[in-house]
Amino acid sequence: MPTILRIQGYRFFFFSNEGFEKPHIHVESGDNYAKFWLNPVALASSFGYNSSEITRLRKLAEKHEKLFLEKWHEYFA
Repeated sequence: MPTILRIQGYRFFFFSNEGFEKPHIHVESGDNYAKFWLNPVALASSFGYNSSEITRLRKLAEKHEKLFLEKWHEYFA
């Protein structure tokens, strides 16, 4: 379960067996969880986050999308 980024109390990561799916990033903090598709960034699912937190997470995912995609392709190449 590679962690790609820790920022503002959030951990962005993907699971090591997900190469069959299109690129995405998971994010968690505490018991809260979300998944965002990449290219373009779009919410796939979430649990526990309110709408303002989802907006904050989406903006972080957009800001770091290039890094997430690079790491995805490095890992699953």
